[in-house]
Parts: sequence; structure tokens; C-alpha cells
Amino acid sequence: MELKDLFLTPIYLLLLYAIAYSVRPKATTKLTKQYFIPALTLKFIGAIGLGLVYQFYYGGGDTYNYFHHVKIVYHAFTNSPILGLKLVFSQGEHDPLTYQYASQMEWYRAPTEFFVIRVAALISFVTFCTYTPIAIFFAFLSFTGMWALYITFLDMYPSLHRKFAIAIFFLPSVFFWGSGLMKDSLTIGALGWLFYGFYFATIKKKNILKSVIIGFLAAYVVYTVKVYVLLSFLPPAIFWVFTENSRKIKNALLRNLLKPVFIGVGLVMAYFGATNLTEGDARYDVNKIAERSRINNAYLSQQMASGSAYNIGVYDGSLSSIITVGPQAIVVSLYRPFLFEVRNPLMLLSAIEASIFIYFTVLFIYKVGFFKTIKFIRSKPVLTFCMIFSFVLAFAVGTNSGNFGSLVRYKIPLMPFYLAALFIMQAHLKRPKKVVRLATTA
Repeated sequence: MELKDLFLTPIYLLLLYAIAYSVRPKATTKLTKQYFIPALTLKFIGAIGLGLVYQFYYGGGDTYNYFHHVKIVYHAFTNSPILGLKLVFSQGEHDPLTYQYASQMEWYRAPTEFFVIRVAALISFVTFCTYTPIAIFFAFLSFTGMWALYITFLDMYPSLHRKFAIAIFFLPSVFFWGSGLMKDSLTIGALGWLFYGFYFATIKKKNILKSVIIGFLAAYVVYTVKVYVLLSFLPPAIFWVFTENSRKIKNALLRNLLKPVFIGVGLVMAYFGATNLTEGDARYDVNKIAERSRINNAYLSQQMASGSAYNIGVYDGSLSSIITVGPQAIVVSLYRPFLFEVRNPLMLLSAIEASIFIYFTVLFIYKVGFFKTIKFIRSKPVLTFCMIFSFVLAFAVGTNSGNFGSLVRYKIPLMPFYLAALFIMQAHLKRPKKVVRLATTA
């Protein structure tokens, strides 16, 4: 951060707040209006706070690596707007015209990282390449997707507007790690739009064309930035579609006979989607992901002395070890670090959130019973979706992180879904007759 951040940031904050206040009447209802500006403000605080933490606590990091690349693109743009734009929209190819700039960029041929740089560079053209204004623009973009996620859940359970606001906007880890100049901001924002597009196109069947376009654009962003999040989303989404359609079959016998077929087709589609999406990608190829997890785990286990690493057991990349380590990976992603494992202030926030997850989960199971809890989740398609998505993503990040510092960032896409599911379950337990799956927002 530089001196110009202090002068330009207030100007761009005013601009973004002006936009927010102008769209608030159309984007909110009487019940949700109260959360709009506070939620956006938290995103701005998270974006600024993230930059300060990386600068003064870590002394650098990913967010400043992105900004370093953005400055190179901006320098090219100031010398020649055509060269700057050519660099922004390049695909990692060798070009003599842009070589003097591309050769300085370590992530020029890294599609995931360069996508973030591309978005940030476009913003830098209107923010004079200033870190904090770029970061708050990322927070604003992320907020639009999270608001879409919020109103999607509200469409199903309007009475839970306060609980959903907590789950989606007010979890410290989510608004801190998911707001700055990082991949995580784009991921969680795009995930919100993906859920919105998927739900209204395939479940609610409202504004289908618009919803499909939104869904595909959001899916492209998630695929480009963090494909494993999309892979975690696909199976429960496809399963939800088939479950919803099977419900329309009036004949109970026929419905029960076709249910395994729907499930089988959904799993096959999810598998082929996963293999086609990741084929040839050394990072996420389904045929190589177990081996990659083994390598990551072996390396990160050596870092246990730092105090932030965790060990989930022997993991050799085989199917049997996945089955053995899988439950531990899910537990570590959802319910750890424990309070006694805290080593720094950032871990404390994550530990408090994990403790909340443990409390609500154990409380519901204690009151209802384990098997009845499973049966209840199966009876509500949205709960089935949230739980499968959360568990699949928890497994993915739990086996690949190896330390709580990385884990807290990687798991933020699942946190709103898991906590929202817990709140829905809690509401059904308290007011089973009043909490009804409605078709319109309040």
C-alpha cells in the first residue's frame, strides 16, 4: 500500500456506495434491506484488512504477488493501450510485441492466477493501479454473488432472513478471506451466482434463459479459478435436479423404481463432467488427484513443527486410504482447529467458527438422533445439496491443505452452505409446522 491509497480509496468507496444505494431498492425487500449495506461494508473492511494483514503481518503474499503482475500490465497499458489490452486478453502465448512485459510475469502461463490478474488489471485501468481501490472492487464483485446466494436461500425459507444473513455475510473468515485481491473473492462470488442460476433455472424454473446464462458464466469463472469447487458442486446439483423431477411422478411404485435410475444417471453425469473438466490438468485430473493429494500431504506433514499443520493419518493415494482418511479430512475442514490448537489471532477466528459448527451439529443430532438426522436431511433436497457439497469440498480441501493457514481460505466456499443448512434444520426442529418451503421471497 502506498500514500495514494489513502487519497483514492475514500473516493472509490463513495462511488461503490453510491452504486449500492442506487440498486438497493431493486435488490432488497423490506426484510432484507437492513442487511444490504452492512454486509457490503464488512466486505470492504475485509478487503482492506486483508491487505493490511498481508503487508504488516505476513510481509507479503499472494495478494501482493497479484498486484505486482497487475502493475506490469498497467505499465504496458500506459505505454500503449493496445499492448496493455493485448496482454490482458492473452492466453499465455509467445508474442514479440508483449514479450518485454510477459517475460517479467511469473504467472503469465498460469491460467488460474492470470485470470485473477486479468480482472484486476481491467480494474486498475480506472483506479490508477492502486492496490486498495482494486481490492474493494473485488469485494464489491464478490458481494454481488453472495447477495445472489442470499436471495436464493430466501426464496426457499423467507422466515430465516436473519439466520441466512449470519451464515452468508457475517462469518469472519468468509468476509475476511473472501473479499480482497485474491482468487477466493472471485470464487465465492461466482459460486453464489452459480447457485442462483442453477436454482432458478432447474429447480424453480423461473426466468430460465436469464438464469441459464448467469449460471454458465458463473460456472466458467469457478472452473477457471478453482475447478475443484465446481467439481464439488456438480454431483449434489445433478442429484437435486433428478430428485426434484422424481417427485413429480405421482405413482409411488414407479417413483421408487425410477429413483435408483435417477441417482445412477446423476452419478454418471457427475463423473463424466468431472473427468472432462479436468482431463489433462495436472492439478485436478481425477485420475491423478489421489496421487497429488499424497504428495501434498507428505510435504505438508513435514511442517508440523510450525504449529499450524495437522496430520490426518497415513495417506498413500489409494482408494482404501481415501476411505480411511476421508472422514478425518471432513472433520478437520468443518470442525477444526479446536480452541486448544490456536497459535495466532487468525486461527482463533477460525476456531470460534468451527466451535459454532460443532455446537449446532451436535445439538441437532442429540435432540433428533443420528439416523433420524440422516433421514431428515434426505427428505429435504436443499439440505441434501448443502451437505453433499460441504462434505465433498471438505474432503477435497482437507486432504490437500495440510495446515490450518491454507485450510481456512480453501474452505470458505462451503461455510455459508453448511451453516445455512444447520439453521434450516434448527428451524424445522423448533417450528416444524411454520417453516415451510415457499416459492416466493417475503
